[in-house]
Amino acid sequence: MTDPIRPQPGILDIALYEGGASHVAGITDAIKLSSNENPHGASDRAKEAFSRTVHKLHRYPSTDHAALRQAIGDVHGLDPARIICGVGSDEIIRMIVNAYAGPKDEVVHSEHGFLMYRIAALGAGATPVSVPERERTLDVDAILKACGKKTKLVFIANPNNPTGTMVGLAELERLAAGIPKQAMLIIDSAYAEYVEGYDGGADLATRLPNVMMTRTFSKIYGLGGLRIGWGYGPKDIIDVLNRIRDPFNLSTSQLETAEAAVRDQDWVAQSRSENARLRHWLSEALAERGVPNDTSMANFVLARFGSEAEAEACDEFLKKDGLIVRRVASYGLPHCLRITVGDEPSCRRVAHMIGLFKAGASA
Repeated sequence: MTDPIRPQPGILDIALYEGGASHVAGITDAIKLSSNENPHGASDRAKEAFSRTVHKLHRYPSTDHAALRQAIGDVHGLDPARIICGVGSDEIIRMIVNAYAGPKDEVVHSEHGFLMYRIAALGAGATPVSVPERERTLDVDAILKACGKKTKLVFIANPNNPTGTMVGLAELERLAAGIPKQAMLIIDSAYAEYVEGYDGGADLATRLPNVMMTRTFSKIYGLGGLRIGWGYGPKDIIDVLNRIRDPFNLSTSQLETAEAAVRDQDWVAQSRSENARLRHWLSEALAERGVPNDTSMANFVLARFGSEAEAEACDEFLKKDGLIVRRVASYGLPHCLRITVGDEPSCRRVAHMIGLFKAGASA
């Protein structure tokens, strides 16, 4: 740029983030399977809590998020003093990067990792470093090889978006032990609730001084429209993040709805069970129709096609039937479509239409 008023270096290298599409021109009843939302929505307890907050709209919200942090701590067996809340896990990620990385520093992430890692790094003036995966799965040895004296942060999504793959906690602990002493490992566990018995890395973040975990209410809790997330880690790191956190970053509606949601673990268990059932069905149905996909541990399936052209053609075919899925070329997977596990009619419909597309393409 030649104008005298210029943004910080790196900002113009950021490609605008595009969320999953919500509408198809000319179709009023489209089925959205592009944003990994819970098709069953939020629990009744969460909805009731949200409704009650209408009487408090004139009051400023809590600045310390104490009630929500206590609820999260009670449910997950964590120290509330080591929890920080934000506007989705995105804000937690951005706070971590802004606090611990800057010009001449490097932020390491896997090649098909969440786009916000690169965006947050560039926004802080740091250099994002993308590391190849192995068969769309995190390669711990490759990550360790990519780390060096400039590495300040290592972001790992587990399960990963958009691949749905994950690695075991032993591998994550090996990664935490092997990164440089000046670096921090951040385990992004937005989809942890979909994995039975998985703590999202909470135990590692409790025991190790260089591990943070991030979580969200946008997925299994069905609160994507409210944007609520949280992070957990060493007290000294939480103290640093609270120093740069906006004092009123979450509204009363967000705080009280999330508190009710996290305490309703029956809803979480029900949503996890139904997702697992339909995820297995959808994965098998796609494979039977000639569309391979990796074993997903999240609430979506990554459908792989023979080429970018075929994936785009299938996407257009689905749109004509009012089915919205997610192209993931921006994640380095141009030949793939990410398909949210919806309710049963949606899963059956999208599988049927992909079958028709494949039959037509081969005719």
